[in-house]
Amino acid sequence: MLNLLLSRPMLKLMPNKLLRRAAPLALLATVLAGCAAQPPAASWLIPEPLAVSYRTELAIARLSEILYRAELSEEQSAQLYYDRGVMYDSVGLRSLARLDFMRALRLKPDMADAYNFVGIHHTVNGEFDAAYEAFDSALELAPEHEFAYLNRGIALYYAGKTELAIPDFERFLALKPADAYRVIWLYLAQSELSIEQATAQLTVQLQNLDSNEWSTNLVRFFAGELSEQALLVSVMQDVSSNQLLAERLCEVYFYLAKWHDSQGRSEQALNYYKQVLATNVFEFVEHRYARLEMARLRGENTSDSGYDEP
Repeated sequence: MLNLLLSRPMLKLMPNKLLRRAAPLALLATVLAGCAAQPPAASWLIPEPLAVSYRTELAIARLSEILYRAELSEEQSAQLYYDRGVMYDSVGLRSLARLDFMRALRLKPDMADAYNFVGIHHTVNGEFDAAYEAFDSALELAPEHEFAYLNRGIALYYAGKTELAIPDFERFLALKPADAYRVIWLYLAQSELSIEQATAQLTVQLQNLDSNEWSTNLVRFFAGELSEQALLVSVMQDVSSNQLLAERLCEVYFYLAKWHDSQGRSEQALNYYKQVLATNVFEFVEHRYARLEMARLRGENTSDSGYDEP
């Protein structure tokens, strides 16, 4: 930095060779000073993909061994196929999971939980008719299956049938009004019809949420009470493990992507959806539908059917 403080007369007295040496040093010092002025990159904003746990791998292996070697009743086999399907699904092996859910239903056709998972897989693939049928079957068998209402609402939402999706989201929210994620999904659907009314209702529902819960920040963001930067910073609030951090990043990037999409910033939305997928939090609804959202942004057809009644 000393060379930067020399007066012009002194610089004129310096030999040309020394000047040639001093100039690059001065430039380097300027660059370094500029770099020092920049805030450090928030490395925690880059998701570290979750690895498949040893326990999950071992559980899948044990279930497979029991299914292939033990003498089981049809009901027992159905339950084990379902359990293994859930584990396959939790590590992103969706095709294997779907096969096991279908095997479980062939052996035990009244398994509502299996229908719910099958419906989710149909939705992810854009097979909406089949998804409605699966969720309807789940609700016929178990009318109080709350997540079947959520998932049927999501299927209707992605099929572009928002007015039919809203009653399912409303029922899902009514079962637990203090759940921020239920508030958000209803808001996402309602905002397709009227952003003003959706935001007004969101502000009212925000009063039912626990301000100490991190997920409340997501609702505050959509309500305009929190900036994007503040929301991202809040991700580190009381984080106790890499898994919790990955889960929060999965959620925050998904909902930020939805917001950027609504603002017409599709490229930023796509980048955020890629970050969602990078977390490997396969079980979360946000991870499940990030790829479907990307297909919509790219103009790929995701709807193959209609639905007249919920």
